[in-house]
Amino acid sequence: MRIDNNLHEKSIKILTDLISFKTISGSDNSELIDYCEKILNDLNIETFKVFDDEKKRVNLFGTLKAKKPNRKKPIILSGHTDVVPVSKGWSTDPFKATIINKKLYGRGSCDMKGFIACTLAYAPILTKSNLDRDFHFCYTFDEETACIGAPLLIEELKKRNIKNGICIVGEPTKMKIIDGHKGMNEYTTHFGGLAGHSSKPHEGVNAIEYASRYINKLLEIRQELVKRAPKNCIFDPPHSTISVGGISGGIAHNVVADKCKVEWETRPVNDSDGNFVTKEIEKFVNDELLPEMRKVFPMSYIEKEVIGEVIGFEKLNESEACEFVASITGDNSRKVVSFGTEAGLFQEIGMSTVVCGPGSIEQAHKIDEFIELDELKKCLIFLEGVKNKSII
Repeated sequence: MRIDNNLHEKSIKILTDLISFKTISGSDNSELIDYCEKILNDLNIETFKVFDDEKKRVNLFGTLKAKKPNRKKPIILSGHTDVVPVSKGWSTDPFKATIINKKLYGRGSCDMKGFIACTLAYAPILTKSNLDRDFHFCYTFDEETACIGAPLLIEELKKRNIKNGICIVGEPTKMKIIDGHKGMNEYTTHFGGLAGHSSKPHEGVNAIEYASRYINKLLEIRQELVKRAPKNCIFDPPHSTISVGGISGGIAHNVVADKCKVEWETRPVNDSDGNFVTKEIEKFVNDELLPEMRKVFPMSYIEKEVIGEVIGFEKLNESEACEFVASITGDNSRKVVSFGTEAGLFQEIGMSTVVCGPGSIEQAHKIDEFIELDELKKCLIFLEGVKNKSII
């Protein structure tokens, strides 16, 4: 199967535009969403938006109705619009697409604006086709920060009774089928103590010191998770994990720190491990840390803020979505991954779900992120196959 060069160039042009929007997780993505919505609306594809509380971050959902519907399940093409922050050391402007040696560089090129660009470039072809099933275009915000945006959209989908279908989450897999991954729970734990002069540390409650003990306990729990690894676990590593991503607090060398926070995450292979982590760390806090802190200062506190708790993507022996994708790509192999996606959220409401998209996860989140131009072409060829299985 071949793709017209004009379509390939169109996907590159759209991807170039998408990269120019600095949609770092947590920031306003409304301009990018407006851009996507205009493309869809100009094709008479109906859309609706679901906003966060501040009306700055927004999900977009578009529907192209079948011309002669039958009992075929609708297709959902899903991608997140946010990107991770940029660190120093880029060879090019990370928010200006640059093509070198058949690779397109830019933040989000691989993860995962490349997939979104392909769906938007291919949308006009779908509108001109005699579709016998609906197509949905789903673009979410803040997937990179514990999938904050998608749950809001999914609640709206449930209200609209859009709970059935084949959902293709276009994360970078080099167009290979991914049918499982761990859960992903992100937390920030806040410590409040009592400030004082460093010459008399016993008269204060040092939030940093208690945060350090909290981290040490997390590391102990991490070792227990290794021992709890299920037999024949399919993941790499084959057990649940804990990682501490950041700690910050204090104002000066000679001041007992009264504030500190710890950013951490756990990726459980099952609900039991997730509950185990919560139970163990809360017991440590309530039985040891807080009593010690409150002996000195009764108003001391330790509060765990939930950034996001994302359900895992369960590997199933039979998957309509995987079989559908394999019938197009000709590749029946399936793999699981260590990184998280929004797939489990769609799976949870009854959609048959698969992760499959252009680009390599090896390039995601890195300096000089890129996607090979051939990967965009492969994705467009794949969408052509999806269309061919969806026409009268």
